[in-house]
Parts: sequence; C-alpha cells; structure tokens
Amino acid sequence: MQKVQKNASDVFVECLENEGVQYVFGVPGEENLTFLEAIRNSKITFITTRHEQGAVFMAATIGRLTGKVGVALSTLGPGATNLFTGVAYAQLAGIPLLVITGQKPIKKSKQGKFQIIDVVEMMKPVTKFSETIISGDKVPSLVREAIRLAEAERPGAVHLELPEDIALESCKVDPIIPYNARRPVADAKSITMALEVIENSKNPLIVVASGGNRKLVRKQLQIFLEKTGIPFVSTQMGKGVENENSKLYIGTTSLSDGDYVHQVLRKADTIIMIGHDISEKPPIVLTPENCKVIHINFYPAFLDDVYIPTLEVVGDISHTLWAFSENIKNNPAWDFNYFFKVRDMLKKDIATFSNSKDFPMRPERIVSDISKVLPDDGMLALDNGMYKIWIARNFVSKEQNSILLDNALATMGAGLPSGIASKILYPNKKVLVVAGDGGFMMNIAELETAVRLGVNLTVLILDDSGFGMIRWKQKDMNLSEFGLSFKNPDFVVLAKSFGAIGHLVKKADDLVTLLKKTLNAKGVHIIACPINYKDANKILGLIKSKTTK
Repeated sequence: MQKVQKNASDVFVECLENEGVQYVFGVPGEENLTFLEAIRNSKITFITTRHEQGAVFMAATIGRLTGKVGVALSTLGPGATNLFTGVAYAQLAGIPLLVITGQKPIKKSKQGKFQIIDVVEMMKPVTKFSETIISGDKVPSLVREAIRLAEAERPGAVHLELPEDIALESCKVDPIIPYNARRPVADAKSITMALEVIENSKNPLIVVASGGNRKLVRKQLQIFLEKTGIPFVSTQMGKGVENENSKLYIGTTSLSDGDYVHQVLRKADTIIMIGHDISEKPPIVLTPENCKVIHINFYPAFLDDVYIPTLEVVGDISHTLWAFSENIKNNPAWDFNYFFKVRDMLKKDIATFSNSKDFPMRPERIVSDISKVLPDDGMLALDNGMYKIWIARNFVSKEQNSILLDNALATMGAGLPSGIASKILYPNKKVLVVAGDGGFMMNIAELETAVRLGVNLTVLILDDSGFGMIRWKQKDMNLSEFGLSFKNPDFVVLAKSFGAIGHLVKKADDLVTLLKKTLNAKGVHIIACPINYKDANKILGLIKSKTTK
C-alpha cells in the first residue's frame, strides 16, 4: 500500500492518538500553529489554559491518575520556561509526562536569536529524555521512544521540540505500534532472604510510599496484610494505596519528625519499605544503624544519608507481595502492641479539636469537616502549604489516588490545575481543591479555564494572609516575623468576576454546610475560609518535642 504524503505535525498527532492520548493542554504560539491545526483535525481534545504552568500541572495529573503519559504544549522561549516548574514536578514525583515545545525554523533563520534559548539543554536536568525533531521522518520513532521512557519505571517527564519548519515538512511515515512490555520480577533468592529477615524480626512494620500508588498493587498488599497482620504506615504520597480505615493502619508521616507515627517507626526493628522514592521527603532516617530496611520497588534503591537499605527486592511490586504472601511463615513472637497503642493515642489526638468552635478555624476542624462531607470515592487535590501537613496527618484516605498531594517538588500553584484535570477525567466524582491563599493566587488564571470548561468543582481557600508554612519555620527558628504577609482580594467578588460562585465562611459551623452545598451543585464554587494556624502549630511543636512512652 502506498503511503500518504503528510506533514510532520499530522504524523506527530497520529502518533499521539496511536498512544491513546486523549487530551493536550497548552498555550500555543505561532510556532505551534501547524501542530495545532493537526490536533483540530484529530480525535484529541485540546484544552487551552491561561498559563503554561497550569497546562503542565493538568497534564501531569492525567499522567498520575492513569499511568499513561499526559501531554502539555507550549511555544518557544518564555512559553517553554513557564513549563519548567511543572516538568520538574512530574519528574520528581515519578509521573509520566510529555511536553512539546515549538521553536523557530532550524534550517533558515528569519529573526536571528529573537526568543531563542536552548530549550532542549534546559530540559535535560529535569527529564528522562529531551530532543529536537530534525526531520519529519524521525517523528514516529522519537514519539514512541519518548513515551516509552516516560511510562517505564521509574516514570517521569520527557520533552520533544518541534521546530516550525519541521512541523510543515512533508513525509511518508506511519506511527509505530506500541507494545506492552513485561516488567521483570524479583529473583527468588532475594525474596527468600527478605522473608527470613521479616520472619525473624520482633516488631516488623510496613511503610507504603509513592511507588505503590503508581501501579495496581493494592490487591496484593491487602492479601499480604490479611495474611500477616503486620501494621502499616503511609508516607504522604503513599496515602490511599491501602484503605486507611483498616485496623492495621497506624498513621501517615506528615511532620518532618517527632510525631506519634515517627515513634512507631523508631520502635520497628524491620521496616518493609514498599515503593520508596528518594525524591519524596523521608519519613525518618532509615539506615541499618536504626533498623533493618527491606527495599521493595520496581528499581534499585538510590542510596543517601537518609536511606540505606539492608536488603533490596527489585522487581514488580505486585509480584513481590504475591510471593511474600505465598511463602511467609507468621512468627508468633511478632509484637505489635506498642504500634496499636500509639495508633490509638494518635486517633485520640486527632479527635481533640475536630469539633472546635474557634474562629478563624483551626486546621483540625477543617480536616474533620472535609472528612464528614467528601464521599469515599471523592478526590482531594491539594496545593502546598501548612494545611497539607494537617490533611496528610488527619485525613483518612479510602481509595487509591483519592488524595493528590506533592511531597517531592512540593510546589505551590498545582492545586487548582490538578483539580480541574481530575474533573475532566472523572466528571462524576466529587472533587475538592484545597489551597492556601498563597498557592491559589499563583495560578488563579486557571479559574477561567475551569469556568469555560463547565466543570463542577469546589475550591476551598484557606486564608491566613501569608505564607503559613514558612511563618511556622520562621517562628521555630526564633526569628522575627518578617516578609511573609500580604493582603488578599475579596474572594467572593473575585469568584463572581470569573463567572464562578463565591462563599465566605463566617463562623466555624458554616464550613460543613457550604461543603455539602457546593459539592452537590453545578458550576465552580470558591469557599474562602479564614484559618488560624498559631494554636495548632503550638501543638505540633509539643508533639514534635516529646517521646511517646
């Protein structure tokens, strides 16, 4: 059969369709117009955002939730530099992402060096793959290789630059059919060695980290938990891999150190670390001097001062857990009494201020109200700020990937775009964005995107007129309060100006009522809620400084 003559942009978009890409998010420029026309004539939905950072956060969320590559588009120069934070966000969090940038013609210069920077070299430190397409005939192989690398363990970001003249270049090539690669499994000897360590320990403990959320390991983890009765702890990015309503769930490592959960980690003589990623903020220092650490992941450990495993079981996590369940011999001498005692103390602590009438509201009450209203399959999309610690610590996650937070790059500004992408992917789920006033204002322009797309979305803005997390650190260092305060707009009026609906929490009992109302209503709703971290942060400091007996 004779191949049809097409331009490189048409081939590129056909390759994306061939890979199952449904959405491309972006802010195009003149260098992308041929590519944009190819998308217009395809089955792919193009979603125009108001800032490239919003586009890449949305694309990364698609990648995070599906395990398939999310795609973002920008022009050259300032458009590409605006993508950079979101690319780093995906790379550090292990999220499959493809960013496509335009460029001036590479065969004949029309405008000298106007807007030109070396985007390919700029992207290399924060991607798995970054390359310029120099020929239309190379499009199928480069797109297939980029996406293959983006989705392979460990997932991450990749970048392709499509120059304006190459985008128009005629070629006679077809997409490369993707194939499913089988992931290697751990060798039997490493599994046997790990089981011997677990069986001979006295206080084994499971820690579920971000790598467990990237693949469907929940079923095999549940079987292993039921077989052994070994308790588990979640890292922030490991929340939801297993239902935290389980009696075996101890808590989430949300403080840097010193909370109840950290005392449990220090008591364990063997830690079974499932899906650990060195990019996530560590729960505690995990080295052989402190306990035996069994690294279970798709890839070998990256050694650091804070993480040195005793033993590595490298291969498909689900298969490893299956092999553990099939072969482990429960030890009657295992002792979990201390773990469960601390779990009960933590639950009591969490409940202490869950019905507080204090106003501005305490974070404990806010998390409690969210928990009362959000259904089990509802989704929380978090920005970054002080409240993230409280939500990670106090919120019980029941479904996998039902709480989207970033504990790797931990960038502000991702919450609203992440919530929008979640609603695009799951229009029938209740999605709640929680953002501080600082993070929300960083990508407020995407409020227009949400309204234009017609999504039903609730955004809870926690208003303390400052950068609360850094204030806490500043005070913890006994420094004077300086440089971290600002004034906010009237969020109700602001919402209206965007075509959204604004609400203001005026007393503590208002929040749960407004959450129920807005999560079941049409349109985009903004709830502005004054928050007071001061008293709550004092409690965190006390917890951090004491040791559970």
